[in-house]
Amino acid sequence: MEYSEIISRLESLANPANLAGMARFGITARKAYGISNTVLKKFAREVGKSHELAQKLWEAGCHETKLLAALVDEPKLVTPEQMEAWAGGFENWAECDSVCGYLFTKTPFAWEKAVEWSGRQEEFVKRAGFAMMAWLAVQDKKAADEKFMKLLPIIWRESTDERNFIRKAVNWALRQIGKRNGRLHKLALETAEEILSLDSRSASWVARDALRELRSGKVLQRVGNK
Repeated sequence: MEYSEIISRLESLANPANLAGMARFGITARKAYGISNTVLKKFAREVGKSHELAQKLWEAGCHETKLLAALVDEPKLVTPEQMEAWAGGFENWAECDSVCGYLFTKTPFAWEKAVEWSGRQEEFVKRAGFAMMAWLAVQDKKAADEKFMKLLPIIWRESTDERNFIRKAVNWALRQIGKRNGRLHKLALETAEEILSLDSRSASWVARDALRELRSGKVLQRVGNK
């Protein structure tokens, strides 16, 4: 499908009424069509995979063209330089989390960037580091426990960041790692307890919320740590 046709289709799918609802959830952008993720994913299947087209869509700079770019790009052709450029262009948490989940975690550089970005100061780049950790805990079924164990000290280290979008991502990563299996569940609980002892309102929230879910009956049954 040609780029011009894609843009025309996106314009026809625009739903301005959705923009106010998006804003209430903290999803704001310089330009957005108000297209739901369900509709966008269906459209992406029509478009098909194309690394070249993904670049053009990202450069269009619209919220939905960025998400569509991540859906149609080819992970094997993505470079670290592209990941840096795109991460620097995140305008909201939805772009950050979606691009990480749809594309970045499927590249050979996912683990490296997760660690690197977790120490960055730019809000959505740093969030991307922890979003990657959370997505990897769900998507990378073959990853050894030791790879996730190395992420727990980073989660502890950054749990005091008071920025809302950061602390929520730190919490998300901790919970997802803890739900992976019994061994990681125990280590995630220990990390949460250590975070709870820090003198920080952000750390306290991160730990308490994680402990609440990780100690729930549903999670305990899932990981076998009754």
